[in-house]
Amino acid sequence: MPEPLREQQPGPLPEQQPGPRPCALLLSGAEVVTVDDERTVYTVGSVAVDGDRIVDVGPAQEVDARWQPRRTVDCRGRAIVPGFTDAHTHLFQSLARGIGDGESIWPWLNQFMWPYAIHLDAEDAQTAVRLSAVEAARAGITTVVDHHYAPSDPETVLAVADTIEEVGLRGAVARGMLGDRTKVADARGLPDALYQYGTAEELDLTRQCMAARGPDARVRVWPGPLNLSYADQDLVRGAVALAREHGTRWHTHCSEGAKDPQSYLDTHGVRPVTWLAREGLLDGSATLAHAVWLDDEETAAIGAAGANVAHNPCSNAYLASGTMPWRPLREAGAVVALGTDGPSAGGRQDMFEAMKQALFAQRLATLDPAGARCEDVLQAATRDGARYAGVPDAGVLRPGALADLAVVDLTGVAVQPVHRAVSALVYSARAGDVVMTLVGGRVVYEDGHCPGIDEEELSARTRERAHRLVERAGFGTLTTPWRHRTGRLEGTS
Repeated sequence: MPEPLREQQPGPLPEQQPGPRPCALLLSGAEVVTVDDERTVYTVGSVAVDGDRIVDVGPAQEVDARWQPRRTVDCRGRAIVPGFTDAHTHLFQSLARGIGDGESIWPWLNQFMWPYAIHLDAEDAQTAVRLSAVEAARAGITTVVDHHYAPSDPETVLAVADTIEEVGLRGAVARGMLGDRTKVADARGLPDALYQYGTAEELDLTRQCMAARGPDARVRVWPGPLNLSYADQDLVRGAVALAREHGTRWHTHCSEGAKDPQSYLDTHGVRPVTWLAREGLLDGSATLAHAVWLDDEETAAIGAAGANVAHNPCSNAYLASGTMPWRPLREAGAVVALGTDGPSAGGRQDMFEAMKQALFAQRLATLDPAGARCEDVLQAATRDGARYAGVPDAGVLRPGALADLAVVDLTGVAVQPVHRAVSALVYSARAGDVVMTLVGGRVVYEDGHCPGIDEEELSARTRERAHRLVERAGFGTLTTPWRHRTGRLEGTS
């Protein structure tokens, strides 16, 4: 199992100060699931926030007496959890939600996602990203790793980062890169229209984007080779070098489809993760999405390097791609986080759904009801997600940590009775039960609204651009109301 983070020690205890101290916000009376070193849960607890940090966590009676807040929120009947990290998503894909159903990964890409990406323009992308970022905020997601590749010109990439930040989230935009065309890409039939830039130009453009959003940016830019199986090897080398130069991480799809490792082996004489390790490219800056089809050597290499993996259980089930080796990766030493893989490969950006699906997928794959537990997946969605994203001060509720958190209503009939908060959150709660999301102490969602966002206007603009895109890309047959696999309408009896 991965070693726990070395937590920063809090400063002087609040009770050492004379009288109640001022703070900005007090969330009072909740079940507080801290995911701290001791995995403490306060059944009637409070969290005090000032500036961008948590300043106190503990039993409500004690915490409430120590602080004089400018605002108090009664959280009885609710749970407070660290904000979720969506470790792998494609925010730009929301305009095509629900119309790529019933195909495995490569037909899905060739017949649906590549045409969608090619026909997307910059305004489409920004609209889709704004919608998806709002959806994430409403779901208690505070950090996203967005693998963005359509369009991938610097202006659009930087606008995407700006949009995520404007909604209030933190994280990274991994600029999707292909570089020079490879033999694997030829064999897989990737369309020429995807190849706008060669390897050297891709790296230069990514360097420009990274420089524009430096270390102080809430949303940074990472190098994002699109897929290990068909990306140019020099592109991957350059991406790792860029990440090391700028002190960021790098991101890629890794062995998602069953044929990915074999096609790489046939072309290069080595499996993709083994190649990374042999080249000295596999370390703690690597964030690998999916990692479903690994052999034992690759699993061990990822763990030994302290690399990071994003498990996307809903997407893997949607595309019938397989199940990631959850326990072997964690036992090897990998940091395993959870992702939604965006709104086109499963429908929702809902980390509650991802947690539950991760549990069920592992239990089905191993036939072991203890193969994964609700504590494991909650940690993956919060604390380990923050580690994965390179935000070590998040993912935990403790004094001194970033005030990135979600408040979840547990009073609904589908959640009652709550015998244990952790199991209620994983098995019963949904994204719609989130009532408040804070990022760096700022309220980015509360009781049905994202401050500063006209969601009605955003939804209308999204529908308009989506309809135009469907027509432009020729997706009409994918939108019929009742379909066979062939796309024909099916009559009703």
